[in-house]
Amino acid sequence: MNSFTYHNPVKVVFGLGTLKQAGEEAAKLGKRALVVSYGDASVSGTLAKLKELLDAAGVVSQEFLEVTPNPPIEMVARGVDAAKAFGADLVVGVGGGSAMDAAKAIAAGVLYTHGDLWNMVYASHSNVTAQPPEAALPLLLIPTLPATGSEMNMCSVVSSTTRGQKSYIWADCLFAKTAILDPELTYSLPPFQTACGAVDAISHVLEIYINGQDESDLLHAWQLALMRTIVENLPKALANPSDPHARTELMWCATCGLNGWGSPGDAWTPMHQVGHVLTSRHGINHGSSLAIVMPAWMTYHKALKPARYAQFAVKAMGICPHGKTDAELADAGIAAFRDFIKASGGPTTLGEKGVTEADIPGIVEGVRTVSFNADGVLASNPPVTAEALAEILKLAL
Repeated sequence: MNSFTYHNPVKVVFGLGTLKQAGEEAAKLGKRALVVSYGDASVSGTLAKLKELLDAAGVVSQEFLEVTPNPPIEMVARGVDAAKAFGADLVVGVGGGSAMDAAKAIAAGVLYTHGDLWNMVYASHSNVTAQPPEAALPLLLIPTLPATGSEMNMCSVVSSTTRGQKSYIWADCLFAKTAILDPELTYSLPPFQTACGAVDAISHVLEIYINGQDESDLLHAWQLALMRTIVENLPKALANPSDPHARTELMWCATCGLNGWGSPGDAWTPMHQVGHVLTSRHGINHGSSLAIVMPAWMTYHKALKPARYAQFAVKAMGICPHGKTDAELADAGIAAFRDFIKASGGPTTLGEKGVTEADIPGIVEGVRTVSFNADGVLASNPPVTAEALAEILKLAL
């Protein structure tokens, strides 16, 4: 196992019905809360209940409901202006990853002193010019979609409409002070969003499992167990959206998948870098982009680590190993994973989203511009060249 330093200061309040603690938790952090979320019916009931709880706790609140998927930095700037005008001393993010990421960026933007807010963003891995934020207003995050793990990490993924790019802000000040994880808030999620969130949560540990360090017994066993838990519980949640056990397991898996436990000493996310470009260039939602990239990526790399892929097949996908070679198990595991995505309602090919072979050079260039490092490759184990990435994308057609 590689050496690492681990730090995660987020207080987690977890369990069915824990939304009722939002007022008292908010009151510990501030008195004037900017509530950041969407302006549609998906969270209207939660927002109404939250306002009652904040009022009862003596916390004055104002809503900022302009969040859209892949939160644009231009929208973040409007949120910063709203927070300043309101005199917010606390930001509450309610929703999926986009709402929580927007809340984080707004909380940091209020105190940012290095010019344009896009300066916070790691917009090029080969020539890092980002000036990450050094301080942020206190954050209370309330996820309603188990997926990104934003509620318990130090990352905010944002986009730029004018630049046509999507990348991330990474800073200690983006850790929430408190996260309230109430699985009841996920009961009303549409099936497609539930599935996309679960696939995203799998990707966060699958990325590190297949692209990270070669020898880490406990880490690999933990990653496999998390993936298996999602594989077992997603069908239950889709069959019965109010299944408390399935919803509880999916929510905790999503949080644990990207809170640092699954990637100590190793944080390469090359498939996410490709997914970000599929989103920014072709409008493919984040979960779907990963659902497409993962099977193709695994098919391309399977021969390099046959034992690792065989272990994934057996311990994550439940393939019987009897009488099969590692190579046969690898194929069976990838096929089972692709079938799992399809059965959940997700896409597995670029063609399903209207992307053709003619689009591949532009996608590769988009990934190269943002995510290739100073050595001219996409950080991974092994590193991925532009030529290899093009071949992976062809496998995804």
